[in-house]
Amino acid sequence: MSGLRVLKPGPQSLLQDAGRRGWQHVGVSPAGPLDWHGAAWANHLLNNPWGTPLLEIALGGVELQAEVDTWVAVCGAQVPLSLDDQPQPLWTRLPLRKGQRLRLGFARSGQRAYLAVAGGFIAAALLGSVSVQLREGLGRALQAGDLLACRPAHFTHAASVPWPYLPNYHCKPLLRVITGGDAASFEEDQLQGFFAQTWQLSPHSDRMGARLLGEAVQPPVRQWSLGVGRGAIQVPPDGQPIILQADHQSMGGYPLLGWLHPLDQGRLAQCPAHHPLRFTPVSIGDAQAELREFYRFFRRL
Repeated sequence: MSGLRVLKPGPQSLLQDAGRRGWQHVGVSPAGPLDWHGAAWANHLLNNPWGTPLLEIALGGVELQAEVDTWVAVCGAQVPLSLDDQPQPLWTRLPLRKGQRLRLGFARSGQRAYLAVAGGFIAAALLGSVSVQLREGLGRALQAGDLLACRPAHFTHAASVPWPYLPNYHCKPLLRVITGGDAASFEEDQLQGFFAQTWQLSPHSDRMGARLLGEAVQPPVRQWSLGVGRGAIQVPPDGQPIILQADHQSMGGYPLLGWLHPLDQGRLAQCPAHHPLRFTPVSIGDAQAELREFYRFFRRL
């Protein structure tokens, strides 16, 4: 089978799909894209179903050569995109012909770009998913010489994401939090202190967790562990919160302040180290309504 040959893999480029569901009870995290907004639009432009395998590209620096006629879309981080050295627009469906070279430079804003191909990339599934999860050895990062297998495809015209849906990665995001878990056990001044201050994103953040830096929040005492999911906000003894990401562990013993709004997890994933972050409460009803609308638009419901 032909596809896209990897000439330069970039710092970390990973195949991701809808995630590895049904394995957290044995300690395997779901993985999947860190920014569902960018990933969903890249697939949507190509009429791919929800969760079709695509490439998550951290920071950029990727070069591919087509060995097949197909169409591609790149969404997410603002990376310089070119086809045979001719600049191309992001958030747009583009034809890619056999022999052409597609280059993604390093990101000017945002952290992760999503490269989708018509029909999706073809790879062997591990535990029901092609999503790469490096911490548990499920797959590996892209390497020079790899072939991203895909089938030929054709569209009659280009298409772009309408401008109101394009994110601004330069802004300082106000991220929404559904308070819960152990929130009622926090002292009121500690809980309010979390929302009142401006945090910074630690450079030690990764696909497992986004670590915050700021004035410490004193957590309550808890002496048992429980299952955790993506977006959970843990507060360890040092008072520097950790927001669990796609490659999170399945169990945790730190007190939970709440959960990051699912649609804000992608905004967090596009923030660079030391980026300022503010948080505000949101009701679970409002978060559910917005998430249902998102899923309906991208044909998941």
